[in-house]
Amino acid sequence: MTATAIADEEIRPHTSASQQWWVLTTRMVTPSLRNGEIGTLVAASIMFTAGFYIPLKQIVGASTGMSSYAQYLTPMVVLVAITFAAVSAAFRSATDASEGINRRFKAMPIPRLVPVAARLSASMFRCTIAMAVALICGHVIGFRFHGGLMHTVAFCVVALFIGLALSLLGDLIGAASGNPEATTHIIMLPQLIFGMLSIGIQPVERFPEWIQPFVRDQPASQFINALRALAGDTTSAVPEVGWSSIGPALIWTAAIIAIVIPLHARVAARRQ
Repeated sequence: MTATAIADEEIRPHTSASQQWWVLTTRMVTPSLRNGEIGTLVAASIMFTAGFYIPLKQIVGASTGMSSYAQYLTPMVVLVAITFAAVSAAFRSATDASEGINRRFKAMPIPRLVPVAARLSASMFRCTIAMAVALICGHVIGFRFHGGLMHTVAFCVVALFIGLALSLLGDLIGAASGNPEATTHIIMLPQLIFGMLSIGIQPVERFPEWIQPFVRDQPASQFINALRALAGDTTSAVPEVGWSSIGPALIWTAAIIAIVIPLHARVAARRQ
């Protein structure tokens, strides 16, 4: 090693993976604070709440069996808001792929998982804001937590765990497509189908009998069922908190993560 190389080695600062993660996370979070993205999340949660609650309260409210339609609907609003926030993970991942940023990262002394972890951290930041705003909107229309502090904390943890799985899935789709515009269209259709054909806006009994098994057992319905159980109610219409109500949602979430991680590794290896 030459004297110049030794001098360069001594001068070059040594950075840890955690420092790199923080810098890359800040790179994605800071612009969202000034480009209106946070305002979009707030507006979206308000729009989801008003768009579901106002037209459906009188039509569906009495059939839920719960104390109010707000209590029935808010878990759905939380899930939709988190899903909307997680979609941006796909857009950012596709943007990084299309602009060659991922190739630059591979040429730099950065561990392979650091850029993905940074994108997920930024997505969780947005999911947290989306969940908080959705709960505030729910509180305005009459939603309340009835299960105590532990169930309230569990509600938030489960919601963010779902957000993590959806963000990871979105990041995979974006990395695989490499096309930000196409990625948005790819994600919106499944989001619409699973959201509308779920127990989020009306009980399963109000759907045609032939589609009720799908509505009852698909992941969005299981997510909403778990959140509804943790939120509680003054009536007995909500399921009791236990494995039968929370377990399916956790299994679906863990399964999504378990499937997506190796697929993400394959996509990353293919693009090397």
